[in-house]
Amino acid sequence: MSDALLFEVNSAVALLTINDAPYNRMSLEFMDELEMRVAEIAADQKIRAVVLTADGLENFSVGMNLKQLPEGIAKMGSADAVFDQRLRVIATIENMGKPWITTLFGYCLGGGLELPLGCHFRLAATEGAQIGLPELDLGAVPAWGGSARLAKCVGEQHALDMILRAKKISGTRALEIGLVHEIWPLGELKDQAIKLAEQLAEMPATAVRAMMSVLVNSSSQSLEQLLAAERQAVQASRGTDDAKEGMAAFLEKRPPVFNQNSS
Repeated sequence: MSDALLFEVNSAVALLTINDAPYNRMSLEFMDELEMRVAEIAADQKIRAVVLTADGLENFSVGMNLKQLPEGIAKMGSADAVFDQRLRVIATIENMGKPWITTLFGYCLGGGLELPLGCHFRLAATEGAQIGLPELDLGAVPAWGGSARLAKCVGEQHALDMILRAKKISGTRALEIGLVHEIWPLGELKDQAIKLAEQLAEMPATAVRAMMSVLVNSSSQSLEQLLAAERQAVQASRGTDDAKEGMAAFLEKRPPVFNQNSS
């Protein structure tokens, strides 16, 4: 096992750290280990929220280590196979039914934005962040689903502006266009991401999973599809231990304690 990705679990929160400071490139070894850890997290019911961050305070990630692309093609058979692994991992994160929180600071470029776009909560640094998909500067285009997810996240107008002009935007601008949920001083950013993950992990896991099945990728669904998905979520969460605890806590005027049978 490589040390390209650090992994630890504290209670119900998993912490993944890209370990290649200062640039935190997403190497072949990193992607192999990330794919393994993503499968492990998906299967572990005790893990209810995930934080994805990076070592140091310089950069979240400059994306793929392009020098390794020939090695990846030789190993996996084609460039498409290399990119397909990344698409597969991001889609698994996106549709796992567990909230993923990521931190954007310093350079968040190429894959360093495409991977966060598959996460459900993005927190950025108030200072120093340079966030973008500048592949056109290299005569190329985003290859890990970045153009599609960026357009869904911020709309066609902002996606065109960022991608076709190879723009790098600040954390403050990312908040303004809806690319990130919150901004924090760099020194607080990782702690705030963990705090958010802990808060989400305390929510009723079955209800969280059910709501994520409705809300993730909801922009591509019709109202009728969303209403049907919501009814399935109601049925999945009805009568659970957490539902009973929530009602009891309400009647007893106390905070609920969820997930008591899954810890």
